[in-house]
Amino acid sequence: MDSHLDELIKILRLAYSGELAAAYAYRGHWHSVKDEATRARIREIEEEEWHHRRLVGRMLEEVGAKPNRAREFRAVVIGRTLGVMCHVAGWLLPMYGAGKLESRNINEYETAARHAARSGRAEFVDCLLAMAEVEWEHEKYFRACLAGHKLGARIPLWPLPAPKETIRATYNFELGTIPERSNLNGDEFAFESDRA
Repeated sequence: MDSHLDELIKILRLAYSGELAAAYAYRGHWHSVKDEATRARIREIEEEEWHHRRLVGRMLEEVGAKPNRAREFRAVVIGRTLGVMCHVAGWLLPMYGAGKLESRNINEYETAARHAARSGRAEFVDCLLAMAEVEWEHEKYFRACLAGHKLGARIPLWPLPAPKETIRATYNFELGTIPERSNLNGDEFAFESDRA
């Protein structure tokens, strides 16, 4: 059980800092895009990344862990640098990078959910799987953007994620029923509960 908790904390720390870098990168990304609908969607994705960071931060607090300061500093530098680069890199490269990153994030949250269940932190499972589903939607959006671009169709993409329904189905198959959400210190670990 301790090894699963250690792995969970490791993933949560990575995700916490990763969400910071992603949010800053998306802020620059949507500022660099001219199309209003695309700007609005990328801005929404930025807000979802900030939301994920708040949820992951609460989980870290609940397990008595703190973010890694060096990784946090690095995340700010990387995120802000990528945000600036979006203004000079054109449209295609930021879209590709975002989609590939979101694809990795799906797995990260699915793996965290498994470690949460196996470490006795079942109250995190539903929230972690919900975040994996949101990351799946992000990946789908960026993949579709690339598919619609004249050069995007020629670029080899990362592997296509499994259908969204498999996120929960795989968890159920491996570990049983997803635990019900619980209320910890007045903060429900549900994706929709923290919307501003």
